[in-house]
Amino acid sequence: MAEATADYKVIGTRPVRPDGTDKVTGRAVYGADMRLTGMLHGKILRSPHAHARIKSIDTSKAEALPGVKAVMTAKDFPEPEDRMAAAGEVAVNLKYLAGNVMASDKVLYKGHAVAAVAATNVHIAEEALDLIEVDYEVLPSVVNVLDAMKDDAPILHNDLKMMELGQQTDKNSNIANHFQFKLGDPEEGFKEADVIIEREYNTATVHQGYIEPHNATVLWSEDGHVNVWTSTQGQFVVQKQTSEVLGIPVSDVTVTPCEIGGGFGGKIPVFLEPPAAILSKKSGKPVKIVMNRIEEFDATGPTP
Repeated sequence: MAEATADYKVIGTRPVRPDGTDKVTGRAVYGADMRLTGMLHGKILRSPHAHARIKSIDTSKAEALPGVKAVMTAKDFPEPEDRMAAAGEVAVNLKYLAGNVMASDKVLYKGHAVAAVAATNVHIAEEALDLIEVDYEVLPSVVNVLDAMKDDAPILHNDLKMMELGQQTDKNSNIANHFQFKLGDPEEGFKEADVIIEREYNTATVHQGYIEPHNATVLWSEDGHVNVWTSTQGQFVVQKQTSEVLGIPVSDVTVTPCEIGGGFGGKIPVFLEPPAAILSKKSGKPVKIVMNRIEEFDATGPTP
């Protein structure tokens, strides 16, 4: 048996995790645990339809409810530009990013956000959601990818033009980009093969299932600086995307990542931070929004 010939500080030892004590004693502060002085609680109104045009939104009754301090819709965001916005290791189209945070003219899936409220407690915020009147024109929808790719499928993004094998086309389609992966000469490989097996595989959507849901607490200070506390795996992505959606310099956004109760790649893009920021700006108070489990399944970005 080999014997150690040197003393090591880490290798061969059983180090204690630096965050272990705080977690097992309950001292660790997760995003969902955030408490700030004067904090309001936010809730998101979501579409019951998979595909519908928003004809009008009337928030007057919700605004009049005692305890409600702010109400917002997509109209409170600046008009997003149709351009790519860098965010960490990836780039996203700002128009589609902002449209996913909150729908403006159409909802594209069940659970798509259409409005948000901030109130003195969660119960009043939930009651206020029931008072918001949204007039929808329900449109045809599909529930699987194969149907969505058909030529006669209802189009979600009316201005999306398909990329076909690296070439921009004028075709309006639900297929954003048709591309191929090739290495070497596949046709020659098929000719030389003794056996060729062709199969088609399908899999269901899989969600990461993290224990702590998405959450964000935001304070838009009087000096114009936006402070964000959130459960995230990519604080710089949150900083950049939040600044882009709000139309403010990235230097005016500070993101503090809290202890995270699971993520597995699902807690990188923004969902709640921009709405919470607008609600905070309107109310003058910090606003905290926490998703419930149904919202997680309906409105976040699960593993493909």
